Amino acid sequence: MKLLAKYLRPLLRSIAFGMTVKIVATLFELGLPYILSYIMDELVPLHRVVPILIGGAAMIVAALAAMLGNVIANRNAAKVAREASRHIRHDLFEATMHLSSRQTDAFTVPSLESRLTSDTYNVHHFIGMMQRIGVRAPILLLGGMIITLVLDFRLALIMQAVLPLIGLSVFLITKRGMPLYRENQKAVDAMVRVVREDCQGVRVIKALSKEDYENRRYDKANADLSAKERHAGVTMAASQPLMSLFLNLGLVAVIFLGAHFVNADLSKPGRIIAFIQYFTLMSTAMTTITRIFVNYTKSVASANRILEVLEASEDCRRSDAAPAAATEEDFVVFDHVNFSYNGRKNNLTDISFRLRRGGTLGIIGATGSGKTTLISLLMRFYDADSGSIRIGGEDLYAMDAEKLHKMFGVVMQNDFISADTVSENIRFGRDVSDESVRRAAALAQAADFIEAFPEGYEHRLTAKGTNVSGGQRQRLLIARALAGDPEILILDDASSALDYKTDASLRRAIREELHTTTVVVAQRVSSVMFADHILVLDHGRIIGAGTHEELLEQCPAYREISDSQMGGAFLE
Repeated sequence: MKLLAKYLRPLLRSIAFGMTVKIVATLFELGLPYILSYIMDELVPLHRVVPILIGGAAMIVAALAAMLGNVIANRNAAKVAREASRHIRHDLFEATMHLSSRQTDAFTVPSLESRLTSDTYNVHHFIGMMQRIGVRAPILLLGGMIITLVLDFRLALIMQAVLPLIGLSVFLITKRGMPLYRENQKAVDAMVRVVREDCQGVRVIKALSKEDYENRRYDKANADLSAKERHAGVTMAASQPLMSLFLNLGLVAVIFLGAHFVNADLSKPGRIIAFIQYFTLMSTAMTTITRIFVNYTKSVASANRILEVLEASEDCRRSDAAPAAATEEDFVVFDHVNFSYNGRKNNLTDISFRLRRGGTLGIIGATGSGKTTLISLLMRFYDADSGSIRIGGEDLYAMDAEKLHKMFGVVMQNDFISADTVSENIRFGRDVSDESVRRAAALAQAADFIEAFPEGYEHRLTAKGTNVSGGQRQRLLIARALAGDPEILILDDASSALDYKTDASLRRAIREELHTTTVVVAQRVSSVMFADHILVLDHGRIIGAGTHEELLEQCPAYREISDSQMGGAFLE
């Protein structure tokens, strides 16, 4: 497999060491029945105790050597599997983080989660299994065939006649099982999706008393997964009884003919006992090989899903346009931009505006009007289908992604709080001083409630910030955006949980203390009315643009929103 070749190559020395030890241990294991046969057929008839004791000691030494070698090899196999899986998970997570939003939508978040968990586990399990028993089983099988040929080629040929039948049945069943395991992983994705949604919305579910409904929804996904697992399992399980049937038929033939040969003085009892032991070893090896094929089928399906993410090609637009001289009035420019999520119907149509450096752009409109989509294009989460976007005179599609994203401080609608301290949530892994953290908290109107905690900025927050109020959570997120001193600050419905007084104080602090270009997306006129330029969106189109006063006069939709929210007046 391509994936395994890539990640096992750096570990070849460890793999070679483990395989060498495993081979030696297996050879000792193969020697045990032969030594027993020699003792019974050659030493026992001599009626001398010392040679028999020496033969027994040889068996003990061989058994101990086999045990020790297997322990060392298995520990080495676990180490190799652990290291390879760690690097696979690291690269897969990194690739997931660098997927474009359009690619993330195509894969879906639940599918990416299951690839990072169950798929990497399947690959990890297969890597370990191949080193532990993937080496031992073929040696036992081939070694047993060679030794039995040496002992008695007639009985060996009878035993080996069943092996092609076993191999053919395993091949046909495995070929049928591989597509079933791919479908099984898709069912895992669906179940993960339900679990993820329910975990995120557990409070709403409880508030609306929908626990039974969600239980039924989960049971349906779980039942679908169980059905696909059962179908795949039953299909792959057919290999075991078929293999056992062929092996037992061969074993019966060996015992029957072996007894006949002993009775006719053509063979010896010790040799027949050795044959039965080798047959047992070979049947165990075949059982193991069947298990390997089952896990191979699973791991191939999982490895292909992982490779889909690792090899996802960059789908971002590229531009070779040289930076143009930009005036302070044209810091952010949208020029006839069109965009569609599905490629059929535009979500944004002919969007054009200019924003000066240090200015404030307000974007307002009904739900689904395209406000967040416009922000996503500005931060290049998605690429526009046509038109151009420029920042500081440079085409957005010619800019380095890291350079572009460092320009922004962002508070999104569904932002997250991690289970960490207040200061670390504001710092967010950046090289931000304690002084900057406190300044950002003060600007975000968060300092008062943070300092009221007994631990202050070292107060630990729960995942998603469930131990603070909605307004406090929003102010922490705003503080995070401000802590990096961004060139462009984006507030996407970031004050919806704030009261009017706190919202007004926040806007005043940003306007007076910072010299950043600000984009405010809001449902409330009070949040955008002091912007230098306001866009009114409706179904992805600009239906009004200008200052608050100009829109009150020229845009009926904006005037209607203003009147319904503030009665036509506003006092700060």
